[in-house]
Amino acid sequence: MTTSSQATARVAIIGGGPAGLMAAEVLVEHGLQVAVYEAMPSVGRKFLLAGVGGLNITHSEASDLFLSRYAERSAELGPWLAAFDGSAVRAWAQGLGVETFVGSSGRVFPREMKAAPLLRAWLSRLRAAGVSFHVRHRWQGWNASGQPYLTSPHGEQLLSADVVLLALGGGSWQKFGSDGAWWPWLQQRGIALSPLQAANCGFDADWSPHFADKFAGTPLKSVRLSCTGPSGQSLQRAGEFVITASGVEGSLIYAAAALLRDSISAHGSTLAYLDLLPDRSADWVHAAVTHPRGSRSLSSHLQSRLGLKGVKVGLLHECLSKQQFNDMAELARAIKALPLRLLRPRPLDEAISTAGGVSFAALDEHLMLKALPGVFCAGEMLDWEAPTGGYLLTACLATGRVAAQGVVHWLQAQGQMESRQA
Repeated sequence: MTTSSQATARVAIIGGGPAGLMAAEVLVEHGLQVAVYEAMPSVGRKFLLAGVGGLNITHSEASDLFLSRYAERSAELGPWLAAFDGSAVRAWAQGLGVETFVGSSGRVFPREMKAAPLLRAWLSRLRAAGVSFHVRHRWQGWNASGQPYLTSPHGEQLLSADVVLLALGGGSWQKFGSDGAWWPWLQQRGIALSPLQAANCGFDADWSPHFADKFAGTPLKSVRLSCTGPSGQSLQRAGEFVITASGVEGSLIYAAAALLRDSISAHGSTLAYLDLLPDRSADWVHAAVTHPRGSRSLSSHLQSRLGLKGVKVGLLHECLSKQQFNDMAELARAIKALPLRLLRPRPLDEAISTAGGVSFAALDEHLMLKALPGVFCAGEMLDWEAPTGGYLLTACLATGRVAAQGVVHWLQAQGQMESRQA
């Protein structure tokens, strides 16, 4: 990196996702020369993909509940999210001309339910402010002389900047740029890291061929999932998920993914329990199941008395032995707490996001690497995780702001911004 107190300080942002773009926005407002380097042919590719089904930009729930979604990292993220919370995200989108609304679940979406208009408006504003973009420029770590360098369509080039801000994402969805390639390069520089793990991911179950063939792709709606982590943490939540050919995935599974993953890591596999009729009491279910059914088949009885059919009855057959299924007391208990054994998370590259990354112990309060002064980190490459629902994007934006403010603070301390302060 270079230094100069006479010219405008130069900041290189590596990674053109939400964290990097938010950092660029803050930095250019301080009169800095900002260049964004992106390995993909365009910036924001994972952001666009996340918006295919309707971009969920944040959540409207109360701040204490919102912060709890970050679990063991809530203490570190708390001050940053307080400074840039869900209301601030909505105001930011409004400033880009994007109207938002709160859905029935409390999630916040753009009125158009699309990511592309927001990204276009954002990039237009950044370019107008002077941010330069360099796509197909892939950061390769540091060379033998300790200088950061990139590969580009024009060959290798050294990175000439006063400050480097890394916003490289996690290790999921490699084809959209988040490949975790940075991990060994930071490790080689002595940076404390936690292994990257799948988060917001599906899980494998040992389905029979018959069940997989019949129900793969079928949504399982109106159920409640309960699970316990290896340290005794528990989660109980209602929602829905999808049966896949290999196991399960979907919003309810993603909400429990951290506990499920950690429990599998500790024990080799784990049990989640499904309440197939969460709006009915155990006593009601027992009475309905044991009600005389006459000449009707058990399947007909379950459908007529309890409204159970299709994939829910299929799961009962799949997860219970024949003896258990035909024991009415056992069947009634299983309807309220069906044990579902999960074997492993799906591969890292299939996950929506990742856990692990740069340890907070390796960073100062401004998100600068203690071992590499002048190098900052932001976004999903930090060691935190959160469920889907707007929490991921909000924290990426918030950490991008913190890192950018840290850059400004560091440059001021180095005497490189004195003549430019208002």
